[in-house]
Amino acid sequence: MMKALHYSRRQFVEQCALGAFGLTVLPNLKASNSLAAGNGFGKAKRIIFLQVRGGMSHIDTFDPKSGKTQGPGRAIKTKADFQVTEYLPNTAKIADKICLIRSMTAKIGVHGPAQYFMRTAFAQRNTVKHPNLGAWSQHYLGASHETLPSSACINTSPKEGNGFFPTAYSPIPILDPNTGLRNIATQGGSDALGKKLKLSEKLSSFFSARYQDENVKSYREFYDNTLRLLKSKDLDSFDISKEDKATREKYGLNKFGQGCLLARRLVETGVRFVEVATDGWDMHNNLESEMEDLSPPLDQAFAALISDLDDRGLLDETLVVLATEFGRKPQYSGNGRGHYPICYSSVLAGGGVKKGYVHGSSDQDGALPSDPVTVPDFHATIGWAAGLPLKEKFQTSSGRPFVIGGDKAKPVMDVFA
Repeated sequence: MMKALHYSRRQFVEQCALGAFGLTVLPNLKASNSLAAGNGFGKAKRIIFLQVRGGMSHIDTFDPKSGKTQGPGRAIKTKADFQVTEYLPNTAKIADKICLIRSMTAKIGVHGPAQYFMRTAFAQRNTVKHPNLGAWSQHYLGASHETLPSSACINTSPKEGNGFFPTAYSPIPILDPNTGLRNIATQGGSDALGKKLKLSEKLSSFFSARYQDENVKSYREFYDNTLRLLKSKDLDSFDISKEDKATREKYGLNKFGQGCLLARRLVETGVRFVEVATDGWDMHNNLESEMEDLSPPLDQAFAALISDLDDRGLLDETLVVLATEFGRKPQYSGNGRGHYPICYSSVLAGGGVKKGYVHGSSDQDGALPSDPVTVPDFHATIGWAAGLPLKEKFQTSSGRPFVIGGDKAKPVMDVFA
């Protein structure tokens, strides 16, 4: 009986939260820990994680090839000692600020499980939900701001968020960067929102008094932290209309471009971890036309984000990650490419990593990686840059121990300056 009541309460409060504010809960306030220094450790005070969903073709973007596997886009020179394809002309201009990993490798070639794997570094299971790096960071480093949430996700829902950590570690979802947080009419929040929160709080107090449970406590934190944010001047961080027209156009007037701009605003004001998603990269057919449609917004926004962070003096302490769940098959006959997790590319920039550097490589066909980097290794690398204790184990309520990326994960130290 107790379990059934607990579940009903959680479902009710979550629905109130989603309906009233477009989120689950905000993070609790936990004292920040000091970070160690050296070889990039702790250099990344903020992380922007760009998700290219659908499986971006490495051969047609960051790892161009010649010969039988060459795609429709020719290779072009960059400001660094490597090439990209002509689909990334703006990225070519800031290539001296980024670090390519051309030897990513995995075994999962199905979108949903592969996206889960890239976001958490763990294979999807029915018995446990794994956290993303934002939740790991909040667990070890504490809250990143007094009123703002510690993590956010833009253009996507927080499916892989807090995982086995408290619900308060969930990222705040922003489904459309142009509208920001939903149902916010005034600086203090709308009257309707206030009434909903008071009603939810009144109902919550009964459960809190009867059941001493961490999940109940986590949901109650929603009320205090939500109202604190609503009354804070920091609420403006979510409003990209505060940016001038030229800046908005520089990023691109589309959801991904404006999402990247919003990510910059959020990390600039205190949010530690921000995910931004872009969809549509599952190019089984008509690869050429789809690359022509999808690559310009990605290229423009990514280059604008790197340049903007650099101009504002934020890039050195902000790690920008551009990742996809897998690559595409080397075989190309003029149509599309199939799923290919064996070899693909990811990008890092800022946060202590080398500039204009390429780690690893693929063979002449783009089929097999040399000096391979697994997804757990990739997460460990990001965790190292953020100053997280990679070997410290966290034990879940079921008694299972976990570490960031898993027991076999190792950071790729060669990418650090």
